Amino acid sequence: MGFTLSIGDTAPDFNLPGTDGDTYSLDSFRHAKVLVIFFASNVCPYVRGSEDITRRTAEQFTEQGAAFVAINSNSASTNPDDSFDKMVERMEEKKFPWAYLHDADQQTALAYGALRTPHFFVFDEQRRLVYTGRGVDNPKEISEIKENNLQEALGAVINGKPVSTPLTNPIGCNVKWEGKDKDWMPAEACDLV
Repeated sequence: MGFTLSIGDTAPDFNLPGTDGDTYSLDSFRHAKVLVIFFASNVCPYVRGSEDITRRTAEQFTEQGAAFVAINSNSASTNPDDSFDKMVERMEEKKFPWAYLHDADQQTALAYGALRTPHFFVFDEQRRLVYTGRGVDNPKEISEIKENNLQEALGAVINGKPVSTPLTNPIGCNVKWEGKDKDWMPAEACDLV
């Protein structure tokens, strides 16, 4: 068993506060044909560099029945700019087209096996994992993007087709784990592919 969810695994449930004041679980998104859960950060340059393309992908596929959920699991002790208050400020500023949830105890990040920010998990209507990994191949420099793996995966799932590349390595900053060095990763969290 690896650290990260495997293709075909069922989405773990969660119960997390959102920046809008509501609390969310998997059931909050039960009507979505496809559910995209991704682990994010307020400050990671890979998240910030690719957030416009993630926004465009979210807007495109939300119209087709997908739901998008960003989860910030980073330790605010390691980076105070990833605190819940700063998440609220960032959402107010950017008005992202997704729910932005706070995983203060990092249990959701552990359940999913989040390695980096951003790290995407795409689940089908039965909430089975059909894609995990990066959103795009160059999240820091969107002008250099050659592949939008998230968009390709969503296009396949929405059209009832298998995802041609269901597994890629996420590209981004390490998740900042409470009480650990900022570059620490679990020993079993080797590359996905």
